[in-house]
Amino acid sequence: MRAFHDATRDSCLSGDHEVVCHHDPAPTNFVFTDGLPTALFDLDLAAPGDPLEDLGYAAWTWCIASKHNDPTRQAHQVRVLADAYDLRDRSSLVDAILQSQLDNVQFWIDRPCDAAPERTAWSHREHAFTLTNRQLFEEALA
Repeated sequence: MRAFHDATRDSCLSGDHEVVCHHDPAPTNFVFTDGLPTALFDLDLAAPGDPLEDLGYAAWTWCIASKHNDPTRQAHQVRVLADAYDLRDRSSLVDAILQSQLDNVQFWIDRPCDAAPERTAWSHREHAFTLTNRQLFEEALA
């Protein structure tokens, strides 16, 4: 994801936007080679944005799952992701995770379909889990 952002960093000439964001960098939108993510696809939501928009969503979808109820391990995984991205200012990452969860709720409200109620309920559960464990996630990033 960092390579994607870096490749687009100078191409965003629209106001405050730093990079082109994917806006859905979940594991389901990557090609894996030998178990490692090697390519990003499904760029229909790509648009100029702040790298934290993608990083928050990725931290959620790659590292956090309330169904496993293992916030200590997941906080460590968020730290590993931030380290791999070489994120220097980590003070807003947990806020970005929480915002991405709320944005996902709104995404499915705006696009009603049979799966929307399940996806909004899932996003609400993940938001509650992340909010409950916010301090743990923030401490792992310190």
